Amino acid sequence: VVFFIINLPFYMLAWLRLGPQFTAKSLISVTALSGLTLILPDQISFAQLSTPMAAITFGALTGVGLLVIFRHNGSLGGLGVVALIVQDKTGFRAGYVQLCADAVIFCVALFLFPLPIVAWSLLGAVVLNIIIAINHRRDRYIAT
Repeated sequence: VVFFIINLPFYMLAWLRLGPQFTAKSLISVTALSGLTLILPDQISFAQLSTPMAAITFGALTGVGLLVIFRHNGSLGGLGVVALIVQDKTGFRAGYVQLCADAVIFCVALFLFPLPIVAWSLLGAVVLNIIIAINHRRDRYIAT
């Protein structure tokens, strides 16, 4: 619910800069993710999952999922909208924009959480953003 609400201001930015179709697809994606986060914890459990494997798997699956959403002209709102606008305006890849934003967020997190938790989360974010940075370019396939 919080994720959905936090993204509301980004829809206006997306509407103005990226268009109504992008905004609608982003709203659908955010709504679906918000709903799934309520359902999935009751449907999936792991008897054993190492922290490094969890971080890498999270990063890879989330990176591929975001790549699919981006290629279909949508986003999960928030910084993803900003990253795509920066990429379109400057050519600086969206994955690198997100990685820079994540670096700031993780620096702040160091003051709030223990170092090992921040480090494993950072590993997942790095994997995610490298997948996006390497694979997402507007001149490649974009579905309508």
